Amino acid sequence: MRSILFFFTFGMAGAAILIGLGVWQVQRLGWKQDIIAQIEARVADAPVPLPVRPDPETDKYLAVTAEGFMGAEALRVLVSRKQVGAGYRIISPFVMDGRTVLLDRGFIRVSDELPPRNVSAAVQQTVIGNLHWPQETDKYTPSPDLDENIWFARDVDAMAEILNTEPTMIVLREGSVSDAPVTPFPVDTAGIPNDHLQYAITWFSLAFIWLTMTAYFLTRGRRAKPD
Repeated sequence: MRSILFFFTFGMAGAAILIGLGVWQVQRLGWKQDIIAQIEARVADAPVPLPVRPDPETDKYLAVTAEGFMGAEALRVLVSRKQVGAGYRIISPFVMDGRTVLLDRGFIRVSDELPPRNVSAAVQQTVIGNLHWPQETDKYTPSPDLDENIWFARDVDAMAEILNTEPTMIVLREGSVSDAPVTPFPVDTAGIPNDHLQYAITWFSLAFIWLTMTAYFLTRGRRAKPD
C-alpha cells in the first residue's frame, strides 16, 4: 500500500510540475506575440522627422524620415540571407544639416561591388527607415577586422566612433536615390525568437508520458499484490 501511495504521489507531483511548465510557456507565447505585434505596428507606422535626441529605449523601431547626403565611407558587416547567401550589411554616415547619423543602407552580395564613392555622396536624398540599436554583440563576438573592413555584428557605439557620427542608426526601408546593387534590408521581427509553442508542446507531451508511466506502475503494482 505504501509503495502504491508513493508512486501515486510522485507521479502526480511530477505531472503537476510538467503541466505547470507547459502553462507557463503558453503564457510566455501570448506575451511574445503581443511584443511582436507592437514592434510590427511601430515599424509600419507613418514616418516622422528624426528626433533631435533619439532615445535607445523609447525610440527603438521608430519610423523616421531624414534628408541629407550619404557619406563616402562604408563599413561592411558580414551577414547571410536566406536563399541569397553570404554578403554584407553596408553602414555609412548620413550627413544632415548640423548632424550626422549612421545609415544601414542594406545588403550587398560578397561578389558585388559598392557604388562609386563619389556618386552617392554628391546627391541629396530622402531616406525612410526605422531607428534601431541592435543587440548583436557579446563576449564571443570577434573584434572587427579594420584592415579588411569586415565587422561581425552591428555595434552602434563602436561604428559611430569610427565614422564620427551620433550613436544613432537608421535602418533604411526606402530611399529617393537608387543605391544598387545595395538593397534595403529593413527592420522586421523575423529574427526575434518565438519558440514558446514548441516548448509548451514538449512539456505537455512529457506530462502525458509521465502520467502514462505512473498509471502503468500503479496498475502493475496492484496486479503484483498477493491475494
